[in-house]
Amino acid sequence: MNRRLAGDLDGAFPAFVGEMQSSVFNGARRWLPGRQDAEDVTQEVFVRAYRALQSYSDSRILELRLRPWLFAITLNLCRNHARSRSRRPEQVTLGHTDTAAADGTDREALDAIAIDEWRQRLAKLTRRQRDAVVLRHVVGLSYEEIGEILDCPAGTAKSDVHRGIGRLRTLLASEDLK
Repeated sequence: MNRRLAGDLDGAFPAFVGEMQSSVFNGARRWLPGRQDAEDVTQEVFVRAYRALQSYSDSRILELRLRPWLFAITLNLCRNHARSRSRRPEQVTLGHTDTAAADGTDREALDAIAIDEWRQRLAKLTRRQRDAVVLRHVVGLSYEEIGEILDCPAGTAKSDVHRGIGRLRTLLASEDLK
């Protein structure tokens, strides 16, 4: 993909978006409270990625590790979005936790509830553990890529994932006891 983007950014970028869009959205969906927030951030990720790639030389694009680079943009935008959202008054929704739940089928409603429940569990982890778990188990990145994004060695990323999963297991076990 790097060669295609370096050779013809405008022609190759739609394929890049098509290849990465669902992974970016799924990651954003776990970091952010609502589907609409995740859709907005996903769109902004690709706008920023395109603008950045336009300013890069062909040699820089060829050397770029696209997945870690794109998910670093995603993670930063999710953090910025969450930070700016915390400064605004919270909007109250009536009856549904997600727009998909309000507009879709029962299955979509259940999926939206499950995603929201997992997002709430993930919020109980440290930020680094949450980011590592999402990047590994939702997005599917390698420990090396996660380390690149979180600016730590791969072994530390692996440890953060392991600790995060352990904490999630503990949380799930305590929910079962209730």
